[in-house]
Amino acid sequence: MKILVTGANGYIGKNVVKWLLDNKNDVLATDINLDKVDERAEKLVVNLFENIDEHLEKFKDIDACIHLAWRNGFVHNSITHLQDISKHYEFLEKISKIGIKNINVIGTMHEIGYWEGEINEDTPTNPISFYGIAKNTLRQSLKILEKSENIELKWLRVYYIQGDDRNNNSIFSKILQKEEEGAEKFPFTTGINKYDFINVFKLAEMISKASLQTEIKGIINCCSGKAISLKDKVESFLLENNLKIKLEYGVFPDREYDSPALWGNNEKIKEIINEGE
Repeated sequence: MKILVTGANGYIGKNVVKWLLDNKNDVLATDINLDKVDERAEKLVVNLFENIDEHLEKFKDIDACIHLAWRNGFVHNSITHLQDISKHYEFLEKISKIGIKNINVIGTMHEIGYWEGEINEDTPTNPISFYGIAKNTLRQSLKILEKSENIELKWLRVYYIQGDDRNNNSIFSKILQKEEEGAEKFPFTTGINKYDFINVFKLAEMISKASLQTEIKGIINCCSGKAISLKDKVESFLLENNLKIKLEYGVFPDREYDSPALWGNNEKIKEIINEGE
């Protein structure tokens, strides 16, 4: 298959591109910069929101799209999330009209808002950040496109990601940076909240396998299916990487939209992964 990957130069995107190529797929990688993308991929440097019409002809042999492109994903209340909603929709509408019907879009657990316990595809959404609001609005809008253009829509909902930690903007990358600067302590929350963590390399496999198939559609949680406290996860990270820096607990309050524990129901993605093996 030939897969169009948008946002291919990003933290998740470059790993998705590599997994697809390693598993004998052709990839057309797009982004505003592609310096981190595997050299085996066909590359197209383009701003999808500005000049896409002149490039649509290059997409006509595409079998599926994995839409990862998103501005300021780590800045949850950036106004750009709201400004870009219609641009994401217009791009996906345009590629659907030229024949790309297998469309896969990255979602987020932040669509849900405050929630305690397991999240499944029927869990009500009540986002409380611009990021969550924008993703949720796009997801709801694409339901209309799904019907009007008869697309195979998969909304791949992502949770908390780690791995490849020098190349992201997570707490793990910040700890590595402080260690290298010689800091002895890292200011931290209580660390008692529990999250669903997934390694970015495993996530790339999940996203790729979910996108290549069309039997299981709708919301698909790409997650581990279990909750681990932030404290335990970070302490394990310190040990695994032989870091000397110590956590300074209780310096920062927990975020208001973080619940005591949440995790995703991973039954769909387990079925997809198992069928692909």
